[in-house]
Amino acid sequence: MTSRTGFFLLAAALLLVSLLCITEGVQLVATGKPLGIGLGVCAFVIPPIGVWFLRQTHRFGRASEQLARELEAEGGLPVDELTRTSGGRIDRASADAVFARRKAEAEAAPGDWRVFFRLAVAYADAGDTPRARKAMQHAITLHRTTDPARSLA
Repeated sequence: MTSRTGFFLLAAALLLVSLLCITEGVQLVATGKPLGIGLGVCAFVIPPIGVWFLRQTHRFGRASEQLARELEAEGGLPVDELTRTSGGRIDRASADAVFARRKAEAEAAPGDWRVFFRLAVAYADAGDTPRARKAMQHAITLHRTTDPARSLA
């Protein structure tokens, strides 16, 4: 399943849950009892939180894709130099070696979004998704602050 497919499945699930929450919230408020009203109001809060989460995920994905396209145009996308097992899985020692190199590059050039993009890919290859996401977010922030066209928008 691709990321795009997962996003649309998540959006569809959010829509379904939102409709369910709103329907239940209306029914709870209609009871007229203080506890029912309180729970109904809480049910109305869940859909906006889900929409906010979905929006943030969408913005992150679009920004990551933009950086990847820009890096590809520059010829700076990381090359897949990882060794794989016979089953196709990434060899852990190989991922650790590439990660160490990418981390050293990021420490040497802390203001370059390109090295943090490559570090995020190395984190993802090493299986550390939370740090990969954090490194990618840092690359996006650096790109926005260093690109004069972005800072005016």
